[in-house]
Amino acid sequence: MISLFAVVVLSYLIGSFPTSILVSKYLKGIDIRDYGSGNAGGTNVLRTLGWKAGISVMLIDVAKGWVAAYYIAEFGYENGIILPIFVQIIAGISAIMGHVYTVFAKFKGGKGVGTAAGMLIAIYPLALLFCFSVFLLVAFSTKYVSLASILAAITLPISLYLIEIYTEQPTPPIQFYFAVSVALFIIFNHRSNIGRLLKGEENRFGAEKKD
Repeated sequence: MISLFAVVVLSYLIGSFPTSILVSKYLKGIDIRDYGSGNAGGTNVLRTLGWKAGISVMLIDVAKGWVAAYYIAEFGYENGIILPIFVQIIAGISAIMGHVYTVFAKFKGGKGVGTAAGMLIAIYPLALLFCFSVFLLVAFSTKYVSLASILAAITLPISLYLIEIYTEQPTPPIQFYFAVSVALFIIFNHRSNIGRLLKGEENRFGAEKKD
């Protein structure tokens, strides 16, 4: 169990790397949480500092989830008690929690979408393809990144179900529950966005910046 504990701690610390905060301070000498939506995520950096900084932050945040689920999880395989896929899930969730509640920035981080995507690259690449397709379709048709993120999260458990039907290989219930939990967590982190969407006050991607 010591090795599993190490996986949790290391994955959390990887996820906690405050990418957007460091990039915004390096490029403009600002704290990104004081600008735009106030969120320490790639979308806010994209909107506030431009596409180059935004894409860079997003890629690093995705890498955090992938490294945790693909590499760090290997430290927990040796215990022989928990299956590798479950160790990967534990590592990925730890990285997401680190991103959202980063220890390096008073536990105020991003919303976990990019890091969750990185985890899916390592664990469920085909499911990620479904989710990413939905994200792109909604983002470019509505210009609402938050709505695209929410619907992509909802697509995760649905995609696992569809993959199960297509491949005729049953998905263990715990994996489906995990997918539902990740989707609900991401939706919860977007609760303020949901409120603005319902009021028609949510910022659209590509819209003119406000002071």
